[in-house]
Amino acid sequence: MKNIGVEKNLTNVIEYLTMQGYKIHEFDTSQKNSKDFIDGFDAVIVSGIDKNLMGIQNTGAKTSIIDANGLTPQDIQKQIEQRLN
Repeated sequence: MKNIGVEKNLTNVIEYLTMQGYKIHEFDTSQKNSKDFIDGFDAVIVSGIDKNLMGIQNTGAKTSIIDANGLTPQDIQKQIEQRLN
């Protein structure tokens, strides 16, 4: 089962991915400021409001970060499957 972190304000994504069988962990913006937090997931879904997620381009995190801005929950699921397979 894939372990996915989803920003709390993405309720429709949380509901959809939960129904699809993913293990979802909701988080708020104050929790995502740690590389150790990010590395605890197979993928992290963010709202896109914070474009530079804790400087993620420079952290070396191995976790897939998916910007949900403009994507449907189905699009997000497709990205998760493409990146993790």
